[in-house]
Amino acid sequence: MRTAATFPLRKLARPSGLLVQPIHRRYLSTAPRRTVAQFLEWKPETEVKDVVVNGYVRSVRNMKTDRFVNIGDGSSRSPIQALVSRSDEESANLRVGAAVRLRGVWTPSKTDGQSHELKVDHVEILGPSDAKNQTFPIQKKYQTPDYLRTMPHLRTRIPLNAAILRLRSEAVALLTQFFASRDFTQTHPPIITSSDCEGAGEVFNVATGSTETPAISNTGKDKPANMFFRSPKYLTVSTQLHLEALAQSLGHVWTLSPTFRAERSDTSRHMSEFYMLEAEMSFVDELDEVTNLVEDMLRSLVTGLYQTRAAQELRQRHAPGEKRTAEDDLVPIDEVERRWKGMMQSPASRWPRITYADAIKLLQAEEHQFEIKPTWESGLHSEHEKFLAKTLGATSDSSAYSPVFVTHYPRAIKAFYMRKSDTATSGHDLPGDTVDCFDLLVPDLCEIAGGSMREHRLTDLLETMKARGMGSPADGGRDDTNGSDLEWYVDLRRWGSNPHGGFGLGFDRLLSYLVGVPNVRDVVAFPRWFGRCDC
Repeated sequence: MRTAATFPLRKLARPSGLLVQPIHRRYLSTAPRRTVAQFLEWKPETEVKDVVVNGYVRSVRNMKTDRFVNIGDGSSRSPIQALVSRSDEESANLRVGAAVRLRGVWTPSKTDGQSHELKVDHVEILGPSDAKNQTFPIQKKYQTPDYLRTMPHLRTRIPLNAAILRLRSEAVALLTQFFASRDFTQTHPPIITSSDCEGAGEVFNVATGSTETPAISNTGKDKPANMFFRSPKYLTVSTQLHLEALAQSLGHVWTLSPTFRAERSDTSRHMSEFYMLEAEMSFVDELDEVTNLVEDMLRSLVTGLYQTRAAQELRQRHAPGEKRTAEDDLVPIDEVERRWKGMMQSPASRWPRITYADAIKLLQAEEHQFEIKPTWESGLHSEHEKFLAKTLGATSDSSAYSPVFVTHYPRAIKAFYMRKSDTATSGHDLPGDTVDCFDLLVPDLCEIAGGSMREHRLTDLLETMKARGMGSPADGGRDDTNGSDLEWYVDLRRWGSNPHGGFGLGFDRLLSYLVGVPNVRDVVAFPRWFGRCDC
């Protein structure tokens, strides 16, 4: 017995004066609109007629009288199997990559692999694909990540890549829920800025098409010749400074926004455009309050993500075969599981914390393992961070790796805005001049987050800025400044500053760590890096 799938139609009021075009009958159906993922979960005991499936042809297998067609729409790594009669003339145009609408009967399947399949009565080709002449670049056979990066507008059609983007969407939703539960206000700081937050000089200058290299001339009160703005502007390298301003108005704030670094680094961990999750907390006195927030946030995020369809699909791996597949490019699943479990561990035991001073001692005791000798002045290099993450992140559970906090770095190698450590109250034996800051390390990928207490005292901030040659705004007020680009930032210390701290987390790096993708460029839809900006 066949059952018709029906759903109520809601009558909508037509706005006056609006011309509504009639909808052709072929687009109407008594069946509810479902995604492929929803179809795969729909297992009625009887046949259901007049079912419509929209999607893209992934593969076609031609038999004597029928065609077995796999249909996907990005909602699931697994496709729907559709059975199409070869007597249907339109079925000859069912080629890989084509956008189609299939109508038929949803029925229990007699073949292995899935419980139900679609017996097609009607085929409609919405967007043809020239797969017959093999012009469609996405092939069923294995294609290397390097090759796929040359066509970012098409590579997301690969089920694995689509699942990564769905995981990304789920992560944004869960982060929004977490910060709302902690009474943080989501904000949208500017992308174009007047200051280089990190002071590294690796910024993109903003210019119009006719002013590729703006010429600066002294024209009195007028803006420099040929410049859109009155002074040089940049694409932001961090929204932190603007978040500090917003935190004085709104309390705890956060954002997830693109940031830009003109680093000429061509490594698997670097991009020129990437997303940073940044947050600022007002009226906090200790660094532990910031690190605890980071830990709670990541634990909440990973625990929530673990049960999502996208995460489950990404953890499912096929048995190794003779032919290489996209899964073979990923980190082994056992290692990926260790990463997830390490972040989901009970909050009863906090993640390991070690001061920079103690980390250097530990590294120097094992310096024979490293190419670069660890020293107090040189900072931690990638090989040092990997060692610390693996050594200190190992837990009593051999199937889990905990992230590791390294705190209190030397003041000389950190940013100007970080608060100087007070050794009398920090509770740590610090041999040199340090700041209240941290980096969060994970195995293999190294640093995924960093944060600090911000220097909220005007005199101390001015002293640091002057020592670093960053201009010398006077502490007497705006009228006494020399026009520094950071004058507005100093203003925040003049009027109502409070103890505060915050952090930034590399959103793309975190996703690549959880998915097990060795190259961060493969968790981004349209990656940009040194020398490449396709699409």
